[in-house]
Amino acid sequence: MTQHVRLCEVGPRDGLQMAKGMMPTADKVRWVRQLAEAGLHEIEVGSFVSPKLVPQMADTGIVLHQALEVEGLTVCALACNLRGAMAAYEAGAHVLAFPISVSETHSHANVGKGTDAQIAMMAAIVEWVRQQPRPMRIDAAVATAFGCSLEGVVPAARVASVAQAVVRTGVDEIALADTVGYAHPAQVRDVVRATQDAIGAKLTKLHLHDTMGLGLANALAGLTEGIRSFDSCLGGLGGCPFAPGASGNIVTEDLVFMLESMGYHTGIDLSRLLAARALLAQALPEDPLRSGVAAAGIPKTFQERRERVRSGC
Repeated sequence: MTQHVRLCEVGPRDGLQMAKGMMPTADKVRWVRQLAEAGLHEIEVGSFVSPKLVPQMADTGIVLHQALEVEGLTVCALACNLRGAMAAYEAGAHVLAFPISVSETHSHANVGKGTDAQIAMMAAIVEWVRQQPRPMRIDAAVATAFGCSLEGVVPAARVASVAQAVVRTGVDEIALADTVGYAHPAQVRDVVRATQDAIGAKLTKLHLHDTMGLGLANALAGLTEGIRSFDSCLGGLGGCPFAPGASGNIVTEDLVFMLESMGYHTGIDLSRLLAARALLAQALPEDPLRSGVAAAGIPKTFQERRERVRSGC
């Protein structure tokens, strides 16, 4: 059965915040346009955070303004406090992503405050946004939901409890984030089920990293549990500057290949997606790009299957 899976490309934010090089603003804008032309209709273009802490995000306002000109593109931005959320709103973002770490230790390292204080900040942001004339979707990313390199094991019950508290703030959607990439498929199943039992359909998305090489396996586990939205990054770039050991996101190209091969519909043209890697490689020569599909090429069987699906055979 063909089902739609929504992908959000987080490369311009999560992918670049750990990059060794500084991608020029004009290249970021060109990259966003190439991603949109490949069929990615939701892109996290940057974050409104301190440029002293994350210098790669200093031009987010400029990139966001240009991204808003792309027809049909849902433009997302991340913020960690009310000031950043206001900046994202005033810049015109369609979606605000807001991180709330289950791990107290990571929360202090990432945003300078504990989990409960960050949830209170989320409530203040929701209240402020709802008072504004233009609607903006508010997504909460429940971070370190599958383990923390600073704190260790994160119990599923703790994840579900934090998710319940976040729902009470009035957010629109919740994602579970494997911030450091320690999850395995059985754990994804258990944590997703526990969270679904706690908050139901408010859980919409998984944000997965590939530190242990299990990113796609974890995505498959999420699919089995009914998750139909994922964050991913072209070339598998990314990581968290405040979570030691965190490596790149799951690779958009490989995720699209897996989903489309299985009969899910993403609306993404894999050939165009692979072509967008050229700009990324040129702009960030020191940062290696990953992808099994890019290394092997798109198989003939994949193309034939896509043609059969399109023709209704």
